[in-house]
Amino acid sequence: MNLFAVIRIRGSVNVNPRIKRTLELIRAFKVNHLVLVKESEKGMLQKAQGFLTWGEIDAKTLGMLLEKRGRLPGNKRIGNEFLKEKSAKSFEELATKIIEGKTSLQELGLKPVFRLSPPKKGYERAGIKKAYSIGGALGYRASDMNALIKKMT
Repeated sequence: MNLFAVIRIRGSVNVNPRIKRTLELIRAFKVNHLVLVKESEKGMLQKAQGFLTWGEIDAKTLGMLLEKRGRLPGNKRIGNEFLKEKSAKSFEELATKIIEGKTSLQELGLKPVFRLSPPKKGYERAGIKKAYSIGGALGYRASDMNALIKKMT
């Protein structure tokens, strides 16, 4: 099972209500928020591709994301005591379990949204209104997603 990391890039002013509803279903409510989505929801990503970028996430990047930006209810950070409670040796091991589908953020009691900062040195040269395939920031970016996440944490 593939897991996609989805980041909302554009805001919601003058958005078609159907696309707005799709963004809500994905849980991408605000700009620079990252959400993990299963591959079976790829159709929704295609529908809202003018506002999102997405790609596969690897265990190392997800582990770093959990460590730096993962939150428990009440906006509490995830610490080593949380790892011991969930019987994981490291954040990367926990990330591997999530990617393989053995557990989910909801089962772990974590918030489903990761709040990120804007990317250091900005998005790609063509800006946030063009597709990644032609030098912009929107749409599918495969494994290049990991580099963008590192720029935003």
